Amino acid sequence: MPRRTATMLASTLVLIALFCAGLLIKVPYSEMSPGPTVNTLGEARGEPVLRIAGRKTYPTSGHLNMTTVRVTGADYRMNLGQAVWGWLAHDSVVVPHDTLYPDGKTEEQSTQENAEEFSQSQESAKVAALKELNIPVATQVVVSTVVKDSPAEGKLHAGDVIKAVDGTVVEEPGDVAELVTKHQPGEDVTFTIVPAKEAAAAEKAGRAPEGGRKVTITTEKAPAAEKGGKDRAIVGIRAGTDHTFPFEIDIKLADVGGPSAGLMFSLGIIDKLTPGDLTGGKFVAGTGTIDDAGKVGPIGGITMKLVGARDAGARYFLTPDENCAAAAADIPDGLTLVRVKSLDDARKSLEHISAGKTDALPSCSKG
Repeated sequence: MPRRTATMLASTLVLIALFCAGLLIKVPYSEMSPGPTVNTLGEARGEPVLRIAGRKTYPTSGHLNMTTVRVTGADYRMNLGQAVWGWLAHDSVVVPHDTLYPDGKTEEQSTQENAEEFSQSQESAKVAALKELNIPVATQVVVSTVVKDSPAEGKLHAGDVIKAVDGTVVEEPGDVAELVTKHQPGEDVTFTIVPAKEAAAAEKAGRAPEGGRKVTITTEKAPAAEKGGKDRAIVGIRAGTDHTFPFEIDIKLADVGGPSAGLMFSLGIIDKLTPGDLTGGKFVAGTGTIDDAGKVGPIGGITMKLVGARDAGARYFLTPDENCAAAAADIPDGLTLVRVKSLDDARKSLEHISAGKTDALPSCSKG
C-alpha cells in the first residue's frame, strides 16, 4: 500500500475514533441557553399575564419583558462532542453539572424548588409594587411548612396565620423560632392561630384575618444536625409571611420557575395601576429578584438572558447592580444596559426611556 494512502487511511481511522469517542464519552457538564421572553403587559397562551380586579387600571403599550434561561435536565448527560460544541458556541454556556444541580438534586426536586421560588417572587412583586405606589398591604406571619412526624403535625397546617406564641404577638417569622426556643425540649408552647381556611376567606374578602384559637404543642429536641452544640426545642414548622391585598392581582404564567422575574412583574403591575405609559411604547426587557421592600437582587444566566432579550427585539435591558460587570463584558449589539438597584431606580429609568432622556440612564460597566 502506498505510503500516502496508508497515511490517509490512518488519519481517517483516527478521526473516526475521535468522533466515536466524542459521542460515547459522557462528561459532567450541563448547558444553559437563552429561553423565551414574556411581556408582562401582554398575554401568554391567550391569557393576560397580569390581571387586576377591584381597582382601576389604565391602558399600556410597549414591552416590559421578563427573560428566562433554558437548562438541560438533571438526568441529561452531555457527551464530549456536545460539550466542546457548547464551549465554542456564543449563544450557549456549558457549566459543571453540579452548578445547576448541587448535591445530586433530582429533576423533581429542582422543579419543586423553582416553583416555590417563583410563587414567592410573585408575592414579593405584588407587595413591592403596591408599596412603591403607597397602597397599604397587610402582612401576617404564617405556617409555611409542617415537618412530617413532628409535634406540630396534625395541629398546625400550612397557611395557618400565627398571631402569637405564648401570648406574645409575632411580627416576623423569626419571632416564632425565638419564642419556641425559649423553652426546653418537652415543654409546652401555646400558639394563637387563625386556621388556613379562615385566613384564606379573609384574604378573599380583602381584610386581615381576625380572632384566633389557641393550640398547645409539646416541644421536642432538635435533631443532632440542628442542635448547634446544645439541646434546642422545636415543634417542627417553618414560619413565613403572607399578605392581604386590598384588591385582586393575579399573575398567570406557566412553565416558568425561579425568582428572577420579580422586578418585571412589579413594573408591569405599576404600569397597569398608573395613568400614562411607563415605557413610552419602547421595548424594555430585564431581570432581577425583588423583595418586599423593593430591593433588586442578582440572578443567574445573565449573558443568556441578554441574548434572549436582544433576539426578542428589546432595546433596553434592566440589569441588577450585582450582575452589571458580567453583563457589560459581552453586550449584544443593539442592547443598552440599565443598572438598577431598586424598584424605584427601575421606575425612574423607565421614565427617562419614555421621555427619550437616555443620557440620564445609569449604565453598567465592566469594572
